[in-house]
Amino acid sequence: MVRTKMNREERAKQFMPFAALKGYPEALRKKEKIVVPKAELSEEYQEELNRSLLQVRINDIISVTYFHKNEYLKVTGMVSRIDKSARLLQVVNTKIAFDDIYHISGENIKQYE
Repeated sequence: MVRTKMNREERAKQFMPFAALKGYPEALRKKEKIVVPKAELSEEYQEELNRSLLQVRINDIISVTYFHKNEYLKVTGMVSRIDKSARLLQVVNTKIAFDDIYHISGENIKQYE
């Protein structure tokens, strides 16, 4: 039996990674997410957040840290909507319930101590 020499491309294919379960590594990374309980805010801190919210105007550039689906997220951008009756703040396309806000900062927002 005579073996023919394998060309370089065919040899390289032997060592290429093989994903038997496509998407499995990504699914594992999603499962690794740490679940965080929503923090209970003190009355003083809630009052501070309310004062900060009263300073927010449409078209202001702000950063908001908020609770969403068992984790805290931060979004920075232009305020596109403030709905006091529905208790919603919209930063670009992200709608945030007032009750989920953890921190607000911006150039026009005075921080209280």
